[in-house]
This record gives sequence, structure tokens and C-alpha cells, in this order.
Amino acid sequence: MIYTVTLNPSIDYIVHLDSLVKGITNRTAGEEYYYGGKGINVSCVLSELGTESIALGFTAGFTGEAIENGLKESGIRTDFIRLKNGISRINVKIKAEEESEINGQGPDIEEDEFDLLMQKIGSISAGDTLVLAGSVPDTLSGHTYERILEALDGRNVRTVVDASGQLLVRSLRYRPFLIKPNRQELSEIFGTEIADEEDVVVYAAKLQSMGAKNVIVSLGGDGAMLLDESGNRHRSGVLKEKVLNTVGAGDSMVAGFLAGYEQTGDYAYALMLGTACGNATAFSKGLAKKEKIDEILHQLQTK
Repeated sequence: MIYTVTLNPSIDYIVHLDSLVKGITNRTAGEEYYYGGKGINVSCVLSELGTESIALGFTAGFTGEAIENGLKESGIRTDFIRLKNGISRINVKIKAEEESEINGQGPDIEEDEFDLLMQKIGSISAGDTLVLAGSVPDTLSGHTYERILEALDGRNVRTVVDASGQLLVRSLRYRPFLIKPNRQELSEIFGTEIADEEDVVVYAAKLQSMGAKNVIVSLGGDGAMLLDESGNRHRSGVLKEKVLNTVGAGDSMVAGFLAGYEQTGDYAYALMLGTACGNATAFSKGLAKKEKIDEILHQLQTK
């Protein structure tokens, strides 16, 4: 079983405007909403691929109920902890001449409520996979991921950490099965400019020496590179279509990689399916759907 953790889920409310004018009432040209959070995104794309997962995390208030009900209606299993106070956040994404975002803060999480999450994580079995994705809300310690990973240490649970900066670096000593920094995040971690693919390989290998087993580096329009746990390098390009959406593309890649690896045990195929999922989200208004994933996967396989 794959478990995903989203500590601070959201409803993402997307509004389209012909133009945004300050100081007056603006009327939308269109609007959409999605249930957001990086772990939730992973679960949604896994579901499109026919791979079951259970979404863990925290929800609160009427927005939290909407998130849980919406995911269940989409066939995604959830086991969220309902917080006593507050509401799950609403993130407003404005798409006009320029894109702007207003992200909510989210509810406070008490220590006894976090303990309930740790109890659920404590029941994860050997051979299962746990995905930790995104930032940690301000009401929790910056060492939250370390607490979770330490509880699973030595239990033969695959862990995936999709985070940036020190949140990622501090997780490496727990030997995560997969991490997925992009080129900019890799540069920031090591305080240097990543100029070419050979630099990517060098610094991905450094992350492996720090504990990571498999390292995918997202290269934007240049695709992605995987350095697997045996030291083999795998490369995947991207298709050239109009990018409609970047939100969730990285999460989609994680989902595709995990599903591909579970299906075949082959890292090259896992990276290709991950790339197909990331592309499919980028070329869609929302998260990737199976039909688009299959179409892009076929194109990548015959490229």
C-alpha cells in the first residue's frame, strides 16, 4: 500500500480574469476549484493509474469536510484526522495578465492531534510506501518529517520525500527511497550554479552519498534525470505542447514513478511513466487524467 501525507490540505480556487484592476470589483471570466496539497495530488494521479493509496493528514471545518467528501467521491481512500479548531485553508490562484496566488495559513495542529497521525503512521507495514510531500505548516516543528521518518526507521518501509531546502537535507540520513529536487533546488542546497547535465549527475550523487537511494532531478523543459540506487543514469525528455498548468506536475511525476516501479521494478520505465504523468498535468487544466497519460506515454515510448 502507498500512503501519502498532506499536513496542510487546501481547496485551490482558481479564477480567470481578462485583466485584474486594483480598487474595483473584478468579474471572473471562468473559475475552477481543486482539492490541493502535494500528497493529495500524488494520491489523485495514482488513482488515475489504477494504483491504490490512502491519503493521510489533517482537515478542519467545512472546507475540510469538502476535501474529504470530494476525494471519497473520486474513489480515493482517506484517513484524515479531523482537527478540533479552525478550517482547512483556501488558496486563491488568480490567472490574468500575470499569475498571482494568495495562499491560506491553515489551522493550528495541536501536539495531541499530531500524535494521532503518528499512531496511524506507526501501523504502516513492511513493504508499504509513505510519501511525505510539501512544506510543514508553521504550527508544527521544522523537524516534523524527521520525527515521522525516525518512527519508520529500520521497518522496511519505502519513504519518499518531496520537499526542498533543509527540510529535504535533514531527511537524507533516514535513507529515503526517492527524492525529487529540481535544478534550482539542487543549486540552492549546494550553493552553486548547476550549469549542465554533468553537474546534475555530480550533485545528485552527492545527495546519494548523504543518504538518498534514488534521485530524480526535474529539468523543466529539458525533462528529467534519474540517478538510481545502483548508480545508473536514466534520462527522459518532454513533449512540446502548450503548458496550461504547472501546479501538481512534480507531484504527478512522483505518482507515475511509484506506480511504474510497483508495476515493473524497472527504473527506466518508472521514470518514463513519471515523465508522462508530469507532462499530462502540465498540458491539462487540472491534474493528469488516464487518457492523457496513456497518450503521452505512447509518444514517449515511440519517440
